[in-house]
Amino acid sequence: MVEKDQNNGVAVGLNELCSILIAEDDEGHAALIKKNLKRAGFRNNFLHFKDGQEVLDFLFKSGEGPHRISGKSYLLLLDIRMPKVDGVEVLRQIKEDSELSKLPVIMLTTTDDPREIENCHNLGCNVYITKPVDCEQFIDAIKTLGLFLKMVKVPVLNGIT
Repeated sequence: MVEKDQNNGVAVGLNELCSILIAEDDEGHAALIKKNLKRAGFRNNFLHFKDGQEVLDFLFKSGEGPHRISGKSYLLLLDIRMPKVDGVEVLRQIKEDSELSKLPVIMLTTTDDPREIENCHNLGCNVYITKPVDCEQFIDAIKTLGLFLKMVKVPVLNGIT
């Protein structure tokens, strides 16, 4: 399912064509996110990054390891508290880049400080979700996120950056 957006770029529904990037240093949280999005029917390619530098290297095509592919669409689920480079700095760098700025970023974090929430929105996050501490509530939150994501359209990243 592909549709044109207002800027004559291509936007895709969050189907198998869109890779879901999970930037999360907690292996258990990353596994729960992936598992419950799969339970919600997502068959996307999931890429897990354990720190902020890994996701920046992927997106900006630097360093060793995998790099994003031009002409593909991505959606980023981003934790704030991560080693090397925190999620707020990752968000800032993404939103300052002319091509990557259109990458949808969902902050998915335990931080519920109103100042942090406002800061992330000011930097350009698309959605801010506070992860519940309780495991069952966390699972329910991811299932709800999955329902939301089924309606999201994601732009294709074409730049050479």
